[in-house]
Amino acid sequence: MDELNIPYCLPEIGEEEIAEVVDTLRSGWLTMGPKTIAFEEQIAAYTGAKYAVAVNSCTAALHLSLLAYGIGRGDEVITSPYTFASTGNVIVHSGARPVFADIQRDTFNIDPEKINEAITPKTKAIIPVHFAGQPCDMKEIQEIADDHNLVVIEDAAHAIGAEYRGKKIGSLSDATCFSFYATKNMTTGEGGAVTTDDQKIADKMRILRLHGISKDAWKRYSAQGSWYYEIEECGWKYNMTDIQAALGIHQLRKLDGFVATRRKYAEMYSAALRDLEGVVTPVEKEGRKHVYHLYPVLVNEMNRGDFIREMAEMGIGCSVHFIPLHQHPAYQKLFECMKGDCPNATWLYEHEVSLPLYPKMSLMDLESVISCINRVMYD
Repeated sequence: MDELNIPYCLPEIGEEEIAEVVDTLRSGWLTMGPKTIAFEEQIAAYTGAKYAVAVNSCTAALHLSLLAYGIGRGDEVITSPYTFASTGNVIVHSGARPVFADIQRDTFNIDPEKINEAITPKTKAIIPVHFAGQPCDMKEIQEIADDHNLVVIEDAAHAIGAEYRGKKIGSLSDATCFSFYATKNMTTGEGGAVTTDDQKIADKMRILRLHGISKDAWKRYSAQGSWYYEIEECGWKYNMTDIQAALGIHQLRKLDGFVATRRKYAEMYSAALRDLEGVVTPVEKEGRKHVYHLYPVLVNEMNRGDFIREMAEMGIGCSVHFIPLHQHPAYQKLFECMKGDCPNATWLYEHEVSLPLYPKMSLMDLESVISCINRVMYD
């Protein structure tokens, strides 16, 4: 086998994005301006939501959503432990307490039955995390929320383009938060967005994303704007820039194509690996459109660390998603979490490996990854 160099992930950036960024640089609108506004309109239209608010990260999107819905000190927010740091951290920064409900072993997604068990009189919101790009059990989660008058804020960092029962993620709940980080299914380099059907919530997030002032840069410095502004609330510097939006406008146009390639490659991985002893491939639940931001497999017959090391020695980049939040020192110290909490999350973490999967991969790259897995497992 020739020497390989297949990284875990690479973004797909074309000439259209480059030209749009150059146009932005020449326009003079480097911060939030007309292209950010256009990008927001396109995100709303794509997801089927009434409003979209573009921000500088999914972390900012989650934080603003909690604040806009009044989640704060003394409240509890139920979420998955099987997620990146931002999901739990924003709950802490809002003043609330994160409560972790264990996940399903087949999907890595939060288990609605565990949500029900975790509800207390202090519970105010649920943050389901669509792990790897597969939608959670949103019908069951929304029914629980309706029964207990809870807000549902989806962490869809992995799930732009995904569908649940024929509807796009982004149009199902109170608010949905997306990531456009460099490794995601579409990218603005850094960036994110919130979708919602509630105009008051959208307006509040627009105020909070830019220091809490009454007018953004477009409203102050465009030909139709005015220099005068007032600070309505003490907000944050969470806005997206037109440079980022310039990338996003074209990435969004290409997203369905990106997703089609990811799904094709995922099917090829599954066909080649599902009968391989010691490897468990991901499932796609009925009524869902999985967008495969990740292709997570479970390695059961050998040490996970050895598997990743041997793949790296052959030139294949793999990763692990995620170290469950309840296992991190900060959450153990602040909230008395124990490593034995959430046993499904703990078990899956000990066996999970994310294989390379991105549109820039070639079919030969994919076949090389499969060949290397067979060598690691059987040689």
